[in-house]
Amino acid sequence: MQTAPAVRRFGCQSMAAPLRTVIVRKPAPPQAIEQASAFGYPRLVDVAATEAEHAAFRQILIDGGIETIEAGPDEPGALDAIFAYDPSIMTNRGAVLLRPGKELRLPEVAMHEATYRALGIPILGRIEAPGTVEGGDTLWLDARTLAVGRGYRTNDEGIRQLAAILAPLGVTVLPVALPHWHGPGECLHLMSLISPVAADAAVVYLPLMATAFVQELQRRDWRLIEVPDAEFDTLGCNVLALAPWRCLVCEGSSVTRSRLEAAGCDVVAYKGDHISHNRAGGPTCLTRPIWRAD
Repeated sequence: MQTAPAVRRFGCQSMAAPLRTVIVRKPAPPQAIEQASAFGYPRLVDVAATEAEHAAFRQILIDGGIETIEAGPDEPGALDAIFAYDPSIMTNRGAVLLRPGKELRLPEVAMHEATYRALGIPILGRIEAPGTVEGGDTLWLDARTLAVGRGYRTNDEGIRQLAAILAPLGVTVLPVALPHWHGPGECLHLMSLISPVAADAAVVYLPLMATAFVQELQRRDWRLIEVPDAEFDTLGCNVLALAPWRCLVCEGSSVTRSRLEAAGCDVVAYKGDHISHNRAGGPTCLTRPIWRAD
């Protein structure tokens, strides 16, 4: 892992405040060529193309003035570890180690713990069995409210444990029901359906969102920028806010990009045929923000 001296600043209870420091994990090679199918990838992993795309992705972050801490590459076979968003979350007092609902991803928690300890970031708590929580199901509505999707990757016990860990910080956890969609074999996170681009604005795919959650966003006067049906599968909903109204998207969702720009968003795009489209994970999934600050 490439690092500067032990991390000096951390804290992230926002989805859209200016991104200052982020952890990315370099792609691990497969143990065997056919391993991609076990992870649900539609195509085999092209190692060289994957590494090249990820290097270009990291460079976009660096060129944007974001401190980019590069962990890995991890042990061969840890194909989903590239999605640094899921095994942990960051708070203003330290990291919370989660427990993925996808069994193949359980070893990634130890990878995140090692990275945080190397950076000098305290571990605030961890989710224990039988609880499960994945980072993709967590979304800060404001500094004191964390929405958590209840689906096949995050269960009631995990949400209960996370709420207990965050309560001393004055943070309330808001459970959000997720749909069955295509069942447990296909990942559907809360952030598959919504990605904030400002403190009170987000791209959303309304057809799969719970009515109560949409009403909560409306009560908060959020501006909702809708992703068309055709771009749900092209990761139109997966957007990483670099700062309010400045975001990073994966190429392939041109209508969503146009709608973001029409709403006043400065959009940066990266090529993600191998790191995103073949793995169903966009720029949010590929990063673990650890410091956002105005």
